[in-house]
Amino acid sequence: MAQELKQEAGELIGRLWNLVEPVVAAQAMEVLEIEYRRESLGWVLRIFLDSPEGITVDDCARTSRVLGDLLDVADVIPVAYHLEVSSPGIDRPLRKLEHFQKHIGDIIELRTISPVQNRRNFKGLLKEASIGGLIVQSDSNDYSIAMELIERARLLYFESLERNAR
Repeated sequence: MAQELKQEAGELIGRLWNLVEPVVAAQAMEVLEIEYRRESLGWVLRIFLDSPEGITVDDCARTSRVLGDLLDVADVIPVAYHLEVSSPGIDRPLRKLEHFQKHIGDIIELRTISPVQNRRNFKGLLKEASIGGLIVQSDSNDYSIAMELIERARLLYFESLERNAR
């Protein structure tokens, strides 16, 4: 049952990406991540945006109105939800290969869908990022992690800054 719910959520996220990404791209921004989860408020759809110039509060408000209308018309989410459009913040989510490639040499944190060498949670230095996957040095070991196994990942900005200052 839990696996079915995860699969349904994954399929919904895929449909949402296909729907919102072109609209966001037309505004010279990029969708970094989409989260859909149940929280104390109820269901929350969180869309993280970025652009080379950064994201302002006005960008988020404008895009939230546009995406809210789009999602209402498309009616892809069958229950009531709260829409949040946000900048990624300093501990930004990493989802696409290009995101990981920008942060080679930085400290990241990631969780896998299934175990890699008997673990699912990794925190460490991102050494490589390619179509084949990532190499993450964690606890003095190098782990090869296929891109399709990554459930979620994010940059650890302050830890990367501290490491790179040495």
